[in-house]
Amino acid sequence: MKPSTPAHKDPGPPIRRRWRTVDIVVAAVVGVAVGVVFWLWGLVWQATEVLFVFFPPAQAVLYGVWMLPGVLGALIIRKPGAALLTSITAASVSAFLGTTWGLTVVLEGALQGLLPELVFAAFLYRRWNVGVSVLAAMAAGLSPAVLDNVRYYPTWPLEYQLAYGGLVLISAALIAGVGARLLTTALARAGALAPFPSARG
Repeated sequence: MKPSTPAHKDPGPPIRRRWRTVDIVVAAVVGVAVGVVFWLWGLVWQATEVLFVFFPPAQAVLYGVWMLPGVLGALIIRKPGAALLTSITAASVSAFLGTTWGLTVVLEGALQGLLPELVFAAFLYRRWNVGVSVLAAMAAGLSPAVLDNVRYYPTWPLEYQLAYGGLVLISAALIAGVGARLLTTALARAGALAPFPSARG
């Protein structure tokens, strides 16, 4: 009996790099919607500072929301540049509405879109499972995990800075990584992603 040929892993559907009008519109809508959430989340961040006076780095458990747009945009649209575009749009909307961090949020949005973009690119824009989503979210979290300690908390003891960075990454993984994957699946099941490959899972 002839031995069966070993099965090869499906590399996934070929990537279609050309952007359609619907891709641009949805990237903008996602970015604007999350940008409004960003603005509200900034208020939540300031209001909850008092809850973490016992250990200020613990507030980083809330940080993952700011990593959400890049990962979510990429999971929905599945084209190169989607993470970057949605993240910059969200940050720009947040800055326009007004934040205590000013226009620096736009630069942060660019970094938090570029870093997950590199993760999706490493998988050739063909892997969209929860593992890749978590990796992309944690990549986005590297920016604040490092830069926040340099800009905002340079006088903290090293153990505080390490705790803050670690909690940022964990929060990003859970809220932006797992959360974005679950939200994409829920939108697909609801039929909201019909024009996109993400409608198939």
